[in-house]
Amino acid sequence: MENMLSLLFITFKWIDAIDVFLVALLLYQIYNIVKGTPAVSIFTGIFSIYVVWIVVRAFDMKLFGSILGKFIDVGVIAIIVVFQQELRRFLLFIGTKEFISRSFLLKTVFTINQSSNKERYTSIDLSPLVRACFHMSESKTGALIVLSKNSDLKFYINTGEPLDAVVTERMLESIFYKNSPLHDGAVIITGNRMVAARCVLPVTEKEQFPSHYGMRHRAAVGITESTDAIALVVSEQTGNVSISFNGDIKTVSSPDKLKLLLEKEFNR
Repeated sequence: MENMLSLLFITFKWIDAIDVFLVALLLYQIYNIVKGTPAVSIFTGIFSIYVVWIVVRAFDMKLFGSILGKFIDVGVIAIIVVFQQELRRFLLFIGTKEFISRSFLLKTVFTINQSSNKERYTSIDLSPLVRACFHMSESKTGALIVLSKNSDLKFYINTGEPLDAVVTERMLESIFYKNSPLHDGAVIITGNRMVAARCVLPVTEKEQFPSHYGMRHRAAVGITESTDAIALVVSEQTGNVSISFNGDIKTVSSPDKLKLLLEKEFNR
């Protein structure tokens, strides 16, 4: 009886309000990361079991609570195994400028680091990159180009052929020419240099991915889901130019619009 009364008259302090807010924020960010993927169903199931476990503990149901407790004990390991990519994206999000800009304390701490990154990106000449994409679009030459930001992409660079060449329009077009030995795979660009070609990228696991997109588009979304990179795709079937970032992809209709989107993403 006393336990029931204590449940009805719960003391709620200001620290509890902060606790609830932080949990809600955490769940919201996790949902944004896993939505549109098969992981959202697993996340919903695990969260439902955890809520039931809390209710069972509140009513002091020892037998059922002990069974669920054993599941919760090994649940952390299960979550790490099942949500490898999602956890990687979440940890990456915490370290990005987008997350830091939302936090006043972190923003003041990392101001110097952000300014140095902006100086690095201002040296990128986007004009030859944009021209190359739309020239290949006219001839329907398939292409996949990845631009690194904070992530160095060393793992994916090591899967390809090293280049270390300045980004030029003709160099990009020659790499993706259909008879070129380097055309299959992605070109990764860091700063104003092409560091590797024929790189292998992860593909997205989204169930509701548009059917008219091919494997290059899936790879573009896959790399931007697991890193903060930007990916450009030229479709071999339609000639459309697309840009992908933060796990999303959109078709770009003109060179000016593509250049504007790239500048906006690099200055965030």
